[in-house]
Amino acid sequence: MIIARRMTRNPVTATPEMSIGEASELMKREKVHRLPVLDKEKNLVGVITEKDILHASPSPASSLSIHEMAYLLSKLTVKKLMTKDPVTISEDTTVEEAARLMSDQDLSCLPVVNGKKLVGIVTKSDMFRILLELFGARHYGVRLSFLVEDKPGTIAKISAALADKGLDIISFGTFAGTDPTNAICTIKVQGCTMDELVEIIKPFVSEILDVREV
Repeated sequence: MIIARRMTRNPVTATPEMSIGEASELMKREKVHRLPVLDKEKNLVGVITEKDILHASPSPASSLSIHEMAYLLSKLTVKKLMTKDPVTISEDTTVEEAARLMSDQDLSCLPVVNGKKLVGIVTKSDMFRILLELFGARHYGVRLSFLVEDKPGTIAKISAALADKGLDIISFGTFAGTDPTNAICTIKVQGCTMDELVEIIKPFVSEILDVREV
């Protein structure tokens, strides 16, 4: 799946000249936690987040009055706090690559651009929603995790066994195992009990790790 299918198009944006107070109010009003920053030519030049603003705000223990703090924030512009030249992706970037970038570089969002023009944004929340879908988390069924040998044909045999029983596979994921010779799989199905699913899977796996109705 490519990110164009999951990104938020036409996101709320800020300008470099906008005050921090204005940016904060905009985030609250639009219920977002970060703003791409566009220059006068509508080119992406940065990103500002709630965390950036929080770190720049005077401490509650400060001797400044509320009016004085508001005044200081009104004079501080987005340009001074934003992350300049942020990491970006294109619309045809895969969801996996976007997730890898966000994880490896500890990013809360990735602006999506066409050249220098902003076309969308993808956030950690978007990634969590994709994860829920991959695990079929919004569908009731029997969920089974098991350890298998990491060799060609294993997953195909398990899928065929489930199909022969007429079971509806909601999700099927593979993950790193306990060593290079094996893999951990998690499958979720509808149409059988926990005991029935274990009996079907047992001949093909090294170890049953967990089974539950969710």
